[in-house]
Amino acid sequence: MAGKSLTLSGLGVAIILVMLLLSPEICTGHDYRDALKKSILFFEGQRSGKLPPDQRLKWRRDSALRDGSSAGVDLTGGYYDAGDNVKFGFPMAFTTTMMSWSVIDFGKTMGPELENALKAIKWGTDYLLKATAIPSVVFVQVGDAYSDHNCWERPEDMDTLRTVYKVDKDHPGSEVAGETAAALAAASIVFAKRDLAYSKRLLDRAARVFAFANKYRGAYSDSLRQAVCPFYCNFNGYEDELLWGAAWLHKASKKRVYRLYIVKNKEILRAGETIHEFGWDNKHAGINVLISKMVLMGKSDYFQSFKQNADEFICSLLPGISHPQVEYSLGGLLVKSGGSNMQHVTSLSFLLLTYSNYLSHAKKVVPCGQFTASPALLRQVAKRQVDYILGDNPMKMSYMVGYGSRFPQRIHHRGSSVPSVVDHPARIGCKEGSRYFLSPNPNPNLLIGAVVGGPNVTDDFPDSRPYFQLTEPTTYINAPLLGLLSYFSAHA
Repeated sequence: MAGKSLTLSGLGVAIILVMLLLSPEICTGHDYRDALKKSILFFEGQRSGKLPPDQRLKWRRDSALRDGSSAGVDLTGGYYDAGDNVKFGFPMAFTTTMMSWSVIDFGKTMGPELENALKAIKWGTDYLLKATAIPSVVFVQVGDAYSDHNCWERPEDMDTLRTVYKVDKDHPGSEVAGETAAALAAASIVFAKRDLAYSKRLLDRAARVFAFANKYRGAYSDSLRQAVCPFYCNFNGYEDELLWGAAWLHKASKKRVYRLYIVKNKEILRAGETIHEFGWDNKHAGINVLISKMVLMGKSDYFQSFKQNADEFICSLLPGISHPQVEYSLGGLLVKSGGSNMQHVTSLSFLLLTYSNYLSHAKKVVPCGQFTASPALLRQVAKRQVDYILGDNPMKMSYMVGYGSRFPQRIHHRGSSVPSVVDHPARIGCKEGSRYFLSPNPNPNLLIGAVVGGPNVTDDFPDSRPYFQLTEPTTYINAPLLGLLSYFSAHA
């Protein structure tokens, strides 16, 4: 239960919360609407394939126009996940799920940026439809990561191996297929009132992909270990993605079969384990928050255990409550071990905000032992993290490129750091780009809206490309931020 993680009295927790939330690093306010606009624009810089006429980041050009041809399929489009030129299906699907969840819960406050958010989602789902066009097959990666990482070249020039990797009946990948099903199902909700035919196509495909993931169980990290590890190796098992996919299919279709699947399999698929984690590899906290909405609405008491897990997870995130997996820097940043820290900050803050809204509608609070957390408190904690990203931190800098007067200039990103095709039409080869990687000069192309991995636990940030865990942006850092910025733009 949540109370077991408490080591301070209710008064002590409250004092620490107030100290963090009223930190001297906090300034008077931010332009969340501007930050939202830029956070969506970032995705245009990550596009692969034939760029549309309304492309706004003009320094990017078409790239990877033959992706999939070696396997006799069309796998053009989609997103490069981070600062390299590989298309990894696992994080791309999670990115699409989180952009969709952002629109589902916070789209009403996006204003004119809603249309751009929808375009960003559709750029992802159009690719995922291509990747799942063949029954019982999911194409999960395009590009040899070792070959790609051996070069520093812009995507328009890349001549590295564009090897195609897939999972199928004989080489299962339930985690990547389950996440892909979740992404398609979540997006079907987004488009249900905007493009019914497209929404139905997404939902039908989600159901088919989920059935494949469930019937042929296994980890793609085993089937494709040499290709996907250590880059997006699944360390947590595939069970959570099966529950996650079923939860989104239940939300999208309202079909009883998915509700029964969740109830029947929650023990087998380890629903109560690692409940404090959420990201591209681990969906448990997200599952609990998503399903808890039904419990809070009084519709699904048989999901009560998911709400208990969600409450415990929320309590573990609150500053001043001791938990081994979460700490806060002196500057107030949530810190978790494992890869780029800002992915944890945005994903966990999104769940805090989302759960606070569910609690508000149900007029409930979260019991944390001797301390009670109100929806308003959860929103404050989430907002503090967003404000830290935007500049309220010891470095006095924004960690979003292009936002504020001071932001990272030397991000770990090939396309941003190498002169664009517009300014340098001649090809820049694999090793020729190394001089730009090592250059002390700022990147010539602003990847507006990119949020980097962020500072370390001491709030220090070296603005240098070689520190990739700190200076590399990713799509799954930005995706949850869409919902956060949308909400605070209307409720600052």
